[in-house]
Amino acid sequence: MNVVFMGTPEFAVPSLQTLLRGGYNVVGVVSQPDRPKGRKRELAPTPVKAEALQHGLPVLQPAKLRDPAAVAELARLQPDLIVTAAYGQILPQAVLDLPRYGCINVHGSLLPKYRGGAPIQWAVMNGEAKTGVTIMYMAAGLDTGDMISRVEVPIGDVDTAGTLFEKLSLAGADLLERTLPALLAGELQAEPQDHEEATYAPNISRENERIRWDRPAIELFNQIRGLSPAPGAFTTYNGDVFKVWASQKPHNGPSKAAGPAPGTVLRMDASGIEVQTGAGTLILTRVQPAGKKAMDVAELARGMTIPSGTVFGAEDAGAGDPETAGDREARNER
Repeated sequence: MNVVFMGTPEFAVPSLQTLLRGGYNVVGVVSQPDRPKGRKRELAPTPVKAEALQHGLPVLQPAKLRDPAAVAELARLQPDLIVTAAYGQILPQAVLDLPRYGCINVHGSLLPKYRGGAPIQWAVMNGEAKTGVTIMYMAAGLDTGDMISRVEVPIGDVDTAGTLFEKLSLAGADLLERTLPALLAGELQAEPQDHEEATYAPNISRENERIRWDRPAIELFNQIRGLSPAPGAFTTYNGDVFKVWASQKPHNGPSKAAGPAPGTVLRMDASGIEVQTGAGTLILTRVQPAGKKAMDVAELARGMTIPSGTVFGAEDAGAGDPETAGDREARNER
């Protein structure tokens, strides 16, 4: 039986490894085109492509899978089953119709919640206590296909998008290993999704990264860890981008109505930068001023002081907020 694997980021690598370790006949791998990375903007292979090449597998990288030439190239592999994991493009009907066992997807959420391209980040940013992986048949809609199997994964207070990516990546590969034999033997009954219960997880935008200090502290805590380790949450300080990589989970209650304006720095010491929010205060513990590396506030405090009364984000929303190629790369790398 010929299997084609489609995936792009690190999340998908364990699923490909599971297929290879399980002895499945992987006849080809499809991944997104290589992107420029680093300061020199040199083209680098996607993580899935790099893994495939290590095993001598042919790799296809069409810019658009809807291109008839790309479909024809894929058809020449004569796939009996297509397995996808974080590939990054919607499969056209012409591709969905190719394999006799269908196309299945390893999706990083408990469907029908968090359909879309950034389910892991949004689960953390929304403060969910759990998420998981769903293996589903692919359909023409966005993550609308019938569900084959699922596994739950808890989200802890110390989890970031990065730690959860790793957990779900491994959980997805394990679920794939356990699901495929029964699926191919015709022993599993797929379950339709309840479309009325669907929620969506769109790709992260620049505005999703901006810290709005009038929001409650707990929401900002979740936003910051949901955007770590990439692309990072940010505010502005003295007109420049000021990234925030980590904070303490807030335990204080809502502030008094007559308190300082949201975004006001209340104190800065080696333990962190305490900032007023729309409800409670938030202590920032790892930050990155413009032109500097990311560092713990204890390190920052040895060479820089942010005076009490400073208001983060006080500048015009459009000022001092350039988006670099590196920012875009970080946003899309997973």
